Amino acid sequence: MKNIIFIGMPASGKSTVGVVVAKRLGYDFIDTDLLIQKQEKRLLKEIIADVGNDGFLAIENRVNREVKAERAVIAPGGSVVYCREAMEHFKEIGKIVYLKVPFETIEGRISSAKSRGVVLKEGQTLRDLYEERTNLCEKYADYVVSEEGLSLEKTIDQVLTLLQSRILCYNG
Repeated sequence: MKNIIFIGMPASGKSTVGVVVAKRLGYDFIDTDLLIQKQEKRLLKEIIADVGNDGFLAIENRVNREVKAERAVIAPGGSVVYCREAMEHFKEIGKIVYLKVPFETIEGRISSAKSRGVVLKEGQTLRDLYEERTNLCEKYADYVVSEEGLSLEKTIDQVLTLLQSRILCYNG
């Protein structure tokens, strides 16, 4: 398989798990939030403040749909599931793994969604966001890894077992 793309809620561990998985497989690692910040020369929360949610999603869609990679683990921002072109591109260049985390865990990991650069609509709660994005993640995922009750190391082991059993990484 050319690439592995992790999707999920903010604080689901896409970057954390992704770095370790990439290292263990000998793949490159790409965090597309960092690509966005580098191209825009400002933090995600600053972009959202300047251009609003729709403007940010347009930038996110563009940056993600232009990712060129082979043998890479890619960790896009949680809101990439709103970006149809980016998600179609990811489907073409790899397999999408949804890191599914219970709401209570996400709620405990995110102290302030706004300061983290999370795309929230006016009046939208974290619970609303979770339910909306969970549906989109399930729609786009080739594989789902539930992190419920798992430590970081156990999550990584589960991801690697899945990938190796599907021969996604070595000969695909």
